[in-house]
Amino acid sequence: MSATVSPVPVAEMATGEGATPALRCKGLVKRFGAVPVVDGLDLVARPGEFVALLGASGCGKTTTLRLIAGFEMPEAGTIEVGGRLVAGPGRDEAPERRRIGMVFQDYALFPHLSVGRNVAFGLPRGRERDARVAAALDRVGLAGFGDRMPHELSGGQQQRVALARALAPEPAVILLDEPFSNLDAELRAAVRAEVRQILAAAGQTAVLVTHDQEEALSLADRIAVMGEGRVVQAAGPEEVYHRPATKAVAAFVGDAQFLPGDGHGRRVVCALGVLPVTGQADGPVEVMLRPESLRLTKPLAGTPPEANARVLARAFYGHDQTMTVRLDTGPTLRARLGPYGGIRPGDRVHVSVRGGVLTFPRED
Repeated sequence: MSATVSPVPVAEMATGEGATPALRCKGLVKRFGAVPVVDGLDLVARPGEFVALLGASGCGKTTTLRLIAGFEMPEAGTIEVGGRLVAGPGRDEAPERRRIGMVFQDYALFPHLSVGRNVAFGLPRGRERDARVAAALDRVGLAGFGDRMPHELSGGQQQRVALARALAPEPAVILLDEPFSNLDAELRAAVRAEVRQILAAAGQTAVLVTHDQEEALSLADRIAVMGEGRVVQAAGPEEVYHRPATKAVAAFVGDAQFLPGDGHGRRVVCALGVLPVTGQADGPVEVMLRPESLRLTKPLAGTPPEANARVLARAFYGHDQTMTVRLDTGPTLRARLGPYGGIRPGDRVHVSVRGGVLTFPRED
């Protein structure tokens, strides 16, 4: 059963730009023993914004979520919810007082309680509670499911019950801790799209913790990429993908490959020749190449451009295909092409680059 939601105008989604942040974390520090797991982290979520906290295992993203929720106490720094200090020097509000909703990885539904009683858990008794439960279930497309038991529902429906329970108290911020990881691949894409629509229709501020780059890129208004306990870059999905702040971000978000080069202002010299640079490049650099930025052509005999690589392998996916090529100068690269083109393993091809390239200082 699909949730029924109303589209949200773009103008409404952008109204939080100049408002008091729904969530502000400043200088958060948390250690386990002598090891800093969160190390001077800054994070902002505007009203109605969907923020993805993205990073590899061990970067501190789940600990950050627990600090915001009140399950852990920071050793330094502050947390504000709707402009109100909830954690900081001399302040540590209990989780239930922070106006924070939580959707856990395993849903954390009570198996012995009905759907309605799960959603009502923690709400004050009375007719208002019944109205809130009904409204929350209707919002997630489960109106009329209140008397069912969790084991009678599909994984996607259980996920929406967990979301309804988080929405029912009308929180300022909802935290989602890798909520789609227990779903199979086919269901995952559909459920996360539904969840995104539900949160947008509610105008709800949300922070999603995930290690899945595709999930973050497709769902978030803004992505905060974490590394070594802090946010390395916070920007829109397109910015993070096309203009990563560091080589580490480039390598983690999407498929990136690098060639050594020498920068000369707006040009860089590398194994693919002289390429235009996005920005400025000086001295020894690493040239970032996304597979979709590479173009492969089969030169006609005796006509330019000359072949500079050989195709080693081809992986066909239907909607596109990936070619692995070895340049005549030695490096191996991956190129993502459309489903047609007539290029096969063993073919000699000319490899070129679409548009300007991004560079990073080369590390010795």
